[in-house]
Amino acid sequence: MSYIARHLLEKCTQCGACSVIVACPGAEEDICIGCGACALACPNQAIEMIEEKREGKIEIEVDGRSAVVSERISVKEALREIDYRFSDLPGEADMFAPCEVGGCGSCCVEADGEMRPSCTTAAGVGMKIKTKLSADCIPGRVVMDFKGHPTGGVGTPWYLRKDPDDIIEIVCYTAGCNFRCPQCQNWYFAFAGKGEPLTPKEAAAEMSKVRASYPGVERMTISGGEATLNRPWLILFLKELKELCPDRNARFHIDTNGSLLTGDYIDELVDAGMTDIGIDLKALNTDTFMRITGLKDGSLACKYKEIAWAAVKYLRQRYSKKVFVGIGIPYNRDLISLNEIRSMGERIYDIDPAIQTSINDYQPSFRSRIPRTTSEDMKIVYDIMKDTKLKTIICQSPGGFIGP
Repeated sequence: MSYIARHLLEKCTQCGACSVIVACPGAEEDICIGCGACALACPNQAIEMIEEKREGKIEIEVDGRSAVVSERISVKEALREIDYRFSDLPGEADMFAPCEVGGCGSCCVEADGEMRPSCTTAAGVGMKIKTKLSADCIPGRVVMDFKGHPTGGVGTPWYLRKDPDDIIEIVCYTAGCNFRCPQCQNWYFAFAGKGEPLTPKEAAAEMSKVRASYPGVERMTISGGEATLNRPWLILFLKELKELCPDRNARFHIDTNGSLLTGDYIDELVDAGMTDIGIDLKALNTDTFMRITGLKDGSLACKYKEIAWAAVKYLRQRYSKKVFVGIGIPYNRDLISLNEIRSMGERIYDIDPAIQTSINDYQPSFRSRIPRTTSEDMKIVYDIMKDTKLKTIICQSPGGFIGP
């Protein structure tokens, strides 16, 4: 069964998200291919996906074989119709398709000689598709912005945050995310797919150019969205960036939810040049993790959660002297309990009491209607975390940072 996007005008606020950041603008039923990108990106949930059976058929060619599939569907759905399997974790199926908005480039195929994301590209009559990209194929990813940042992320050492007006990092915001956090503050990047993908070389050149406009800034951060989704792209980007920024003091920082950071991936990131990493650990309990991330599949949520926790342990055991590690923990009373916050602090202590741990106040954003946290809320959280005996704790609060 295929789907079609329906625009709910009574909910629409004309925010423009569906035309500015979505690869297929709007939700026009007569041209919709049912990819769902616009529904994911709409902050007002003014677009719903409804089932619609496609009566017509078209012929395409996939990996040298002729196939008949439904008309007006995405390449991804066309491949599914002929039994190709897609997964949210790499290596678990024929293809990895985590973001579903065309931003990360992980699900790219060669379609009529061009590399295109299968999730948002329409399957066309006679289209020739190759699912296995050649070894010399250069990966691409949509990058939404490069800019200076005054505070950095959870992987930024706390002592660098001095004057709030000083830029301390240059940040590259990559498009696409595998989480669906209803309170996402970076939703404009997380659910974006529109734009010309950049090669690692192009992105590194732009990053180093922006860095040059801020004399004295040593740190470069890859964030998003979720930075780690397109592994080949990220590894090559780091290598290109390190080559363009060979100075001894240059730092290369990955900001991530940690959900894909297996040991071999971490090894490859370190070999490519990563010097700092910030991992947002969303929760200890799977139910809490699902509430925060918006994920509906409990099994997948549990896997993502455990991979992230295991990544922290692996980094401290193997790279404690080589990579700076920072941990982020969310807090809002509607999302996570104080008891779970304490338990997370205790588990981090068991891994390494010296890990810098940041508690971030989650505020209403994107689709969320959670209450605003207060400075008093965050002071309570800070005192609870101090009881766990962690050595470096920073609390983000409406009144500024509470910490060392």
